[in-house]
Amino acid sequence: MYSLGPNEKSTPVVVYARNKLIQGDLVTIENARVSIWLRMQDLPNYIHLLNAKILFFDGSAPKSLTFNEYYFPIERIIAFHLAPPAIEQLDYNPDASDRTLVDVSLILGEFLLKGKIRLSTRADFATGLEVSHMTWLSVYEAEITSPFLSQIPVIHTPMLLVNPRQVSFGI
Repeated sequence: MYSLGPNEKSTPVVVYARNKLIQGDLVTIENARVSIWLRMQDLPNYIHLLNAKILFFDGSAPKSLTFNEYYFPIERIIAFHLAPPAIEQLDYNPDASDRTLVDVSLILGEFLLKGKIRLSTRADFATGLEVSHMTWLSVYEAEITSPFLSQIPVIHTPMLLVNPRQVSFGI
């Protein structure tokens, strides 16, 4: 089993991929802000999780696997957040008058997310998405469900990151 180094920590996270939901303890440097970790420069190619639980969706009943250590390609991550009830400070200034929160629904593989994104008050939704060129988009006040798997409870998180090129948006 992996032992954390003197400048490392592990933080419970949830990772969404095209056909799987992954929960585990993300290994990062001690001072990393995990909720926005995917925006950091010089990321490794794989997310490193300890005590990982993977739930696979393939059209039949979900299947699960567990691993003491699990490495998953960052490029295949659709969405990422701290595992509830953990929270960190949000990544924006709520007093910024040139931004507004917009209600949105997103499809994340097998999951439906209802939440809010911040857009410029001077741009419409489509323009805001097209000009942002963000690798990771923040979504706030999120409620995540699975319309196909009623046995999975609703997941609430104050903030998560989504890869806007791997999700679809409904307004």
